Amino acid sequence: MKLETIKGKKKKNQPTQVNDAGARGIIEILEKEGLPEEELISAAMELYVPHPGVENKDTAKRVFKRELKHALADPNLCMLLYAGILLEKAGEKGELPGMTKETFNKDLTYLIVDEVIGMSIAKYISGDKGIFEYVRFDKLKPGILSKLGPFMDDVIAGLIGGVSANMYSRGKDDGGKAAKTIPGKRKGGFAG
Repeated sequence: MKLETIKGKKKKNQPTQVNDAGARGIIEILEKEGLPEEELISAAMELYVPHPGVENKDTAKRVFKRELKHALADPNLCMLLYAGILLEKAGEKGELPGMTKETFNKDLTYLIVDEVIGMSIAKYISGDKGIFEYVRFDKLKPGILSKLGPFMDDVIAGLIGGVSANMYSRGKDDGGKAAKTIPGKRKGGFAG
């Protein structure tokens, strides 16, 4: 990652580049958790609605996959997803503070931290449009979402919702063609 491309005020003594070639990739981690890219795309396409630029499912799949790759290139988003994975694992073991394993498994409605995380992920990716899409996916739980635990269904609904919102927003601009800009340098950024 080139830190020299970051605009704005930087901390003193920051390097111009960081070598993170040996870092674990979030795609690999998601696959290990039983969440391969194909499952994410399949769940997204269950709620697909034709829209200018993504008039058919083939184009929508291509644009969604592109937007997913773009989103998952952001280390901040990767950390949010990973935090959700860790919370899910801790809940399964009964290790969450103030919550027993039984309470975790019941996914009680008064516990909203999972929704807060899901909405935060969706909003980080695509702003308020992402929250709208998150709500659709969280409520209807298409595909793999119906099989996930209390945290992960919201984490993945946030990811799919945010990426889906960008699919509709950016798909109309390019008709599903591959972006001609450098990832992270697209018009509008993550919440554009």
